[in-house]
Amino acid sequence: MRIGGSVQCRLPWGFENGSSNLASISLSQTYSTGIGENMNSSHTAAPLPADAAQARGKIVDKSKLLRVLGIGFGLSVTLGGTIGAGIMRTPGEIAARLPYAWLIVGAWLIGGAYSLIGSFAMSELGAMIPRSGGYYVFVKRAFGDYAGFVIGWADWLSLAASTAAVSMVISEYSADLFAPLQNHILLAGCAAATLLAVLQWRGIRWAGWFQNATSAITALVFLGLVALAFVVPHAAAVPEPLRQQPASSLPFFVACVLVLQAVIYTYDGWYSIIYFGEEIHNPGRDVPRSMIGGVLLLTGIYVLINVALLYVLPVSSIAGQNLAVGALTRVLFGGYGDLLLRAVMIVSLVSLVNVNLLCLPRVLFAMSRDGWSSASVARVNKGGTPSVALFLSLGACLLLIVSGSFDRIIALGAFFNVAKYTMAYVAVFVLRRREPEAARPYRAWGHPWTTGAAVVGSLAFVTAAVTEDTRNSLYAVIVLLSTYPLYRWLGSLCDPAQA
Repeated sequence: MRIGGSVQCRLPWGFENGSSNLASISLSQTYSTGIGENMNSSHTAAPLPADAAQARGKIVDKSKLLRVLGIGFGLSVTLGGTIGAGIMRTPGEIAARLPYAWLIVGAWLIGGAYSLIGSFAMSELGAMIPRSGGYYVFVKRAFGDYAGFVIGWADWLSLAASTAAVSMVISEYSADLFAPLQNHILLAGCAAATLLAVLQWRGIRWAGWFQNATSAITALVFLGLVALAFVVPHAAAVPEPLRQQPASSLPFFVACVLVLQAVIYTYDGWYSIIYFGEEIHNPGRDVPRSMIGGVLLLTGIYVLINVALLYVLPVSSIAGQNLAVGALTRVLFGGYGDLLLRAVMIVSLVSLVNVNLLCLPRVLFAMSRDGWSSASVARVNKGGTPSVALFLSLGACLLLIVSGSFDRIIALGAFFNVAKYTMAYVAVFVLRRREPEAARPYRAWGHPWTTGAAVVGSLAFVTAAVTEDTRNSLYAVIVLLSTYPLYRWLGSLCDPAQA
């Protein structure tokens, strides 16, 4: 909640802090973004919105992140935060639902187009509000404290569950390559997350270099597989006989909706750069370029992988495959195909966990800086890492791994994800209307039509999530509503009478 004036907050764990100032940052920049550009060269990046944070009296001198990241990191975090097990598994699911190769490729192109129009809207927010913290920052600016609080905690919890789940998958694939690990799957999963957290504790530069390396390896391996599919001799794919379309259009329509839902979930992660807004050298330029460029790269990789699969294998051989890309590697490399697949999976999933562990503490950092937890959580070490927030996030991930409870949170996460997408897209309309004079170094291309299409798509996926999994969607709503007492309690800790 917003409280005017300087305040002092009494926190139950014994920390106190008075108000301090956060210097606003104004970046004068002249640039050209190419795609989606609609701006004046004299625009400056919007200053950090310090007023709300100052009103809560929670900013401390050590809550300053390092502005050391550029477009290279932005592209790598976009690729690394997106490419994972989904592209390995989803082609088999899609081939089981769609009868023709051109429909399959078309689904991936549509998924890429939807992500692209979403990136236009998200780029405007990221350039306008260059703060680290992800969706929490945008939703709070547009809809107020409570909406930001709910989305912040939901986002953090979903990221923690995803990190725990992917860490366990890394340990399982590692055990396939290294037999001694087979009796220590749980320990290996905890070790994977912990080692990456220690790397990040060294600083954002170390974590960034590692992210650049793992994302580059992942992208190059996938592109290499595509090239080999067209070069290495193999048995020709048997052409698929024409299948008769279902007599009723409804089942085919439902199949298309389910396919698009799976495809768009596979693209999920293209927005990862928004968690690092105030750490980017030139956010007004580099956030849009990273996000839009990253989506175009992802679309190219995903479409090419599917074209390669369909070139080598008939649709019937891909349909129902748990790891369709594994079928491709077996054709190309024989008995070594599975070994290569697991190695590629490990690298791509390690990259994904690294991105998640970069994003997680920045959500806590942003919320703590605004007064929703101890000021110590907003402290940043000399390497530019919110170290307390990092190890709190790691602790949550390890707890989820050991307890095995991440599956339930991931089930709720589908609803959380589409909810935060929808609110972010709507925030573009809200802020355009409420803050028309605010500096916008980048304006969403095609707005309001592209942004409106993104909102409609998100609402459709909310409806699909509720229809497909009503029970978990209701649980997700209950979890979100249950945060209100916590929000009121934390808000009551700030006493304006002591200003």
